[in-house]
Formats: sequence, C-alpha cells, structure tokens
Amino acid sequence: MTQNDDTNNAPKEAPTKEAKTIDMDGLDIPESDTDNMEEDVELMDADLMDEDGGFPGMDENMFGQVQEMMAKLQQADELEKENADLKGRLARLAADFESQRRRLQGEVDAAQGQGIAKAAESLMPVYDDLDRAVSMGVGDPTKLIPGMQAVQATMLRVFGGLGLEVTGREGETFDPQWHEALQVVPGNADDIIVQVYQLGFRMGDRLVRPARVVVSKQG
Repeated sequence: MTQNDDTNNAPKEAPTKEAKTIDMDGLDIPESDTDNMEEDVELMDADLMDEDGGFPGMDENMFGQVQEMMAKLQQADELEKENADLKGRLARLAADFESQRRRLQGEVDAAQGQGIAKAAESLMPVYDDLDRAVSMGVGDPTKLIPGMQAVQATMLRVFGGLGLEVTGREGETFDPQWHEALQVVPGNADDIIVQVYQLGFRMGDRLVRPARVVVSKQG
C-alpha cells in the first residue's frame, strides 16, 4: 500500500458548522447575522431618507400626492369616528322617542277608557227609566207613554251633562247653520219651524247633528 492510499483512507474530519440561533418565527438564522440585523435596518432607513426627512427618489409632485393621501386617510378616520358617534346618538334618540310614544299611548288609552266609563255611567239612569217604563207598561199600557217621556227627559239631561245643546224645536226660527229643512209649508210667518222630524244637537259652535224640520212660508 502506497502513501497516497493511506492518505485517501484516512478518516475525514467533519466540516465545522457555523453556530445558528432560532428567531421568534422558528427560522434558522446565523448568530453572526442576528447581531447586526437592527443596525442594518437603521442604516437602510438612513440611506433612503435625506437630511430633511424626505425621500430623495421621490419628486415634489409625488411627495405632495402622498401627503394629500395621508391627510385624506386621517380625515376619513375622523369622519368614521364622527359617524359612529352620530349613530350612537341616533340610537339613543330613537329609544327615547319610543319610550315617550309608549308613555303617551298609555295615557291616551287610559283617558279614552275613563271617558267611555264616564259616558256609560251617564247613560245608566236612562236604562233605569226605560226599564221602569216597560215594567209599568206591561201591567197598564196607559202608563207606557208617561214612562217613555220620563226616559226622554232623562236622556236630554245626560246630553246636557256632556255639553250637548238641543236645537230645532217647534217655534224656533230656521237657521241653516243648525237646521235642515225637509219641507216648506204655508204659514203665518217666514222661516219658522212648525214640525220637527228629528232634533238637532250642537256643542258650542260645533254642529253635532242638524235638526230635520218643516219650515213655514207666508204666501
């Protein structure tokens, strides 16, 4: 065996491996590189920017457009915050309005129910008189007319309590604001109600129901 063969058969030394470290992302980075990484970034930023803090490779027009875009982005962010604030205020106003509406509706319902109860209470004496008139008329028909007249009088008192005034009685002067003439007949005077088909009612200056009457006319 020659000297060259001995040399070739000699065990070879394993190549030395450069020390490595693992960064936060789990990547193998040589330790010698990590030592100067932050310095490289700082040098890169310094190389890109000039003494005035601008970018030498960018002309004034492009730099102005970038500044305008940044201003618009900032304005859009402010508008978005303002929009969110307005939406919140609108939601609170809507909730307050709904609460107020429900409260008012409850008051209206309560007042309406109270009014109906009061009107029904006012009509109860009419029912009582009518019941008595019918009871007397069953035993003696001649008492039915006086009983019905009593019911009629009670009903008119109830209307008066509600603020209603009767209009269109016989002998009154015809007034087209309150009366409706169904027929005109000869008489001793003009525009005098001589017959009433249906009494009218008014509440102050407001007509509730016109009286339907017959009116006289001279001639």
